[in-house]
Amino acid sequence: MSGITTHVLDTARGRPAADVPVTLEAKTEGGWSLVGRGATDADGRLRDLAPADFVPGAGDYRLTFDVGSYFNATGQRGFYTEVCVSFVVQDPASHYHVPLLLSPYGYTTYRGS
Repeated sequence: MSGITTHVLDTARGRPAADVPVTLEAKTEGGWSLVGRGATDADGRLRDLAPADFVPGAGDYRLTFDVGSYFNATGQRGFYTEVCVSFVVQDPASHYHVPLLLSPYGYTTYRGS
């Protein structure tokens, strides 16, 4: 399991959001650098977002969720095309779980466990 994971729940439909494309990037001096990408599973989780040998160092990271493709695939009309969540890793030894609660016209995120 990666040191950074996510989980997407579709609160409008009351179920996990499967097949949501997600990218993970780390901030560098030159901008953002791709760390990994994947899509949520049937339970809305993405456990292997980064390569198995990736250990996040202290610094800024960004998760980008392609929610527009998810809404299209599920026949929902949504307002958002993507959701970007930027956060800071302060303790590289800790696990960082960043869930997304999603509906067509709103979203919420938080640091999970």
